[in-house]
Amino acid sequence: MADSGGAGAGGGETLLFLTDEQLRKGIEAMFFAYRGFTADPDRILADYGYGRAHHRAIHFINRSPGTTVNNLLSLLGVTKQSLNRVLRTLVEDGLVDSRVGNRDKRERHLFLTAQGSELEQKLSDAQRARMRQAYRLAGPDAVVGFRRVLEAMMDPEMRSHFTTLKDQG
Repeated sequence: MADSGGAGAGGGETLLFLTDEQLRKGIEAMFFAYRGFTADPDRILADYGYGRAHHRAIHFINRSPGTTVNNLLSLLGVTKQSLNRVLRTLVEDGLVDSRVGNRDKRERHLFLTAQGSELEQKLSDAQRARMRQAYRLAGPDAVVGFRRVLEAMMDPEMRSHFTTLKDQG
């Protein structure tokens, strides 16, 4: 299987040839890495009776305070019913504040409360520590390469969302 790599030593295009076995190992590494990446937050979330959907909602509300429910639906790719269940719990537990829009009363804008921000900080600290350690072990070239691989795996719509968030800082 051939895929274009990057610029070679002579400035030309190099080809990256990967066997099915190499790709399988990469896929399995991704599965196991994801388990590690989510393990620490899962333990924290369990204390609250929450799952990964709650984590994702908290993360993206933190990244874009005032985001609408519809925008969050688009980012998370879940059903409205599923998201409403998650948001209802987070609002009832005092972690998220849902405010009616000023211009459009049908819109709900979402903000983390102080308690929600505290939980988000715990969750992101755990994941940053794991990422920081992995990057240190892999080296500086791996940081850029890994992000390129992840971005290349994203569907165009998700890449657009990612680029928007990345541009926000």
